[in-house]
Amino acid sequence: MESYYNPADLANFATVGEEAPELWDKFMAYYGAVFEAGALSAREKALIALAVAHAVQCPYCIEAYTQECLEKGSNEEQLTEAIHVAAAIKAGATLVHGVQMKNVCKKLGF
Repeated sequence: MESYYNPADLANFATVGEEAPELWDKFMAYYGAVFEAGALSAREKALIALAVAHAVQCPYCIEAYTQECLEKGSNEEQLTEAIHVAAAIKAGATLVHGVQMKNVCKKLGF
């Protein structure tokens, strides 16, 4: 079955910067700095990245950060818990927008 997602494309990520190398270098410097240990450990940041990857549904990021989390010492139970956090936040964000719907209903007298 064909899919838009091709795991082999992940290895070609850097080619995105070929036409704008200065911007690519700035992005990579920022990206690298973000994932350095600071107030959060590199392991914690990888778990956050994995959760966000699921929330934004990026298969490339999911693949990369699953591997990164495992390499940094997380286990499958921790990865699963992280994506449940993302799912709960995304679901809550969807539900809270229901207040806007309710406001429109009230405004229109329904």
